[in-house]
This record gives sequence, structure tokens and C-alpha cells, in this order.
Amino acid sequence: GVGLMTRTVGNSVSPVVELLVEGDEYTLKSSSTFKNTVVKFKLNQEFDQETPDGRKVKATFTMEGDNKLVEVQKGDKETKIVREFSPEEVMMTLTVDDILCTRLYKLVE
Repeated sequence: GVGLMTRTVGNSVSPVVELLVEGDEYTLKSSSTFKNTVVKFKLNQEFDQETPDGRKVKATFTMEGDNKLVEVQKGDKETKIVREFSPEEVMMTLTVDDILCTRLYKLVE
């Protein structure tokens, strides 16, 4: 699992998340005072990814409908991250085993 220090810091920051689309390539950027990450991917194509907490996983992104971006990370454990987009916010739901975490991102203009 995630260590206490990482969890405490992660819960206290308010990251800015951007999803950019250029042709069939996506870029997911997350910026905060704690850590910045950039993930580049194409839908339905598995790739090697290092997670923000340093784990090495095989990740695949898919789209469900027009507004749900689903990420599945396979490593020691499987992680599923669903990002549901609406005009005002993004609801992120992360699931590992029977543990569920949700985070709400508000639109910044």
C-alpha cells in the first residue's frame, strides 16, 4: 500500500490535472506542490508506466462512452482508475482490491 507520509501529503495537496488530446495520442498531466507527473498514451494500447508512488506497472487506457476514461494498471495488484468528465468537474474513482477512493476535481478557468 501507500505509506503514511505519502498518503498524508497526497491528501493535503490540490493538484491541477490536464488531459490533452492530439490526434490519437493523449497526455495526462498532474501538477502539485508535492509532485508533477506526465503520462502519454494511446487508447487500447498497453504500455510500461511508473506510478506517482514509484511502482512499475503495465497500464492500458480505454474510453467508455463519451466521458469516461478508464485506466487499468497491472502490477503486484491491479488498480482501476475511472475518470468521469462533465462540463464542471471530473470525478475520479480508484479501486484496488476492495478499497475504493474517490476524488473530485473542479474546473479551473
